[in-house]
Amino acid sequence: MNIEVLSKETIKASSPTPKHLRNLKLSFLDQLASRTYVPTIFFYDHAADTNSHGNDDHLERSNQLKKSLGECLSRYYPLAGTIREDFSVDCNNEGAKYIEARVRCKLSESIGKPNVELFNQLLPFDPYGNVIGCREALVGVQFNIFDCGGVAIGVCVSHKIADAASVATFVNAWATISRGFCSSEADDEEQHPIFNAAMLFPPRDMPGLKRETETRNEKIVTKMFVFDKLNIVALKECASSSCVGVLKYSPTSVQTCVAVHVVNLRDKMVPPLPNHVFGNLWQTVMAPTMVDGDKDLGALASLIGSAVREINDDHVRRVKVDDGNSMRSSKNMRELYLKGEIEALGFSSWCGFPFYEVDFGWGKPTWVCTPNSPYKNFTILMNTKQGDGIEAWVNLLEEDMAIFERDLDLLSFVSSVH
Repeated sequence: MNIEVLSKETIKASSPTPKHLRNLKLSFLDQLASRTYVPTIFFYDHAADTNSHGNDDHLERSNQLKKSLGECLSRYYPLAGTIREDFSVDCNNEGAKYIEARVRCKLSESIGKPNVELFNQLLPFDPYGNVIGCREALVGVQFNIFDCGGVAIGVCVSHKIADAASVATFVNAWATISRGFCSSEADDEEQHPIFNAAMLFPPRDMPGLKRETETRNEKIVTKMFVFDKLNIVALKECASSSCVGVLKYSPTSVQTCVAVHVVNLRDKMVPPLPNHVFGNLWQTVMAPTMVDGDKDLGALASLIGSAVREINDDHVRRVKVDDGNSMRSSKNMRELYLKGEIEALGFSSWCGFPFYEVDFGWGKPTWVCTPNSPYKNFTILMNTKQGDGIEAWVNLLEEDMAIFERDLDLLSFVSSVH
């Protein structure tokens, strides 16, 4: 894919951070987050004004993005800073990375299907490559211009300071400013982020903490399985009625399998936290099961559902005063996984996050995606543009994907595979 980088620059906050806000403590949950980025790509069909010269119009769009990003970083001032030793953010206005690029193809050739090679080039940097050092940008943006006039905006935000919900909040705030509605919405509560996660989950002294995910030299394949509204209804009915034989896995020997699901804590607390409380406010739940060929879809769904329901306000209160038991449990599970004694299946749902509401002034996105993850057996769930379907981005070993994507039971619930 021919992609030409046109320019690179650093966007600083339009106003300096007050001295009393220069140091932001990371929360306990931020400390546990991986040192990677949360990547998202927003595609806009024919974003250029067809009544004006395309290049001039895109230049105006890009300038609008840069100016509004600077204003947004004034509110989201930690995102323009740098991380210090995993315990705090120096809100020093080092700024965000901004890149403009020309993509020599049509937008229609890219949207609606995974294209790992292309997607990686639409981002300002590799979100899973070099881990964040204390001097690297916490936010990166790449404005990609396609030959057809469409554009794609690739955004990377440090996972040490933001989860997917926070990324959605930040990008929507940036888009609101870009649309020129900043003054009329300045008093809107949702436009003012809250950085108090460290008060909710105070940081802890955890010497030797390492949350980098070990990646093995394995070929990971990404496929997108689309479930439309009718498929989802049928799948739920099948799970609730414990349909025998549906999506059953029949290994040659008994195997321990752990389903790991990411749960947003904001709506699990009493009272619930608003979405604009910024940071990593999530927990993973684990649902271990012995996969021996006798577990049907209903039984597996029940196990995961029970684990998720345990994440409530009482659970959150225990996390706040945790004496290390949960960390030791996770560490033990991780060691078993690395030894090959258990198989982990990870799930993260981005459904319900307002990514399709991101309008910079030229309409809502045609398509939104998060590029592939290099971690095997990991699935990200995202809403379709219509909001009633789900795109499941599944990452498996190449040999496993060859079997999975041909499973007839699975395909009976899938409307399309890409």
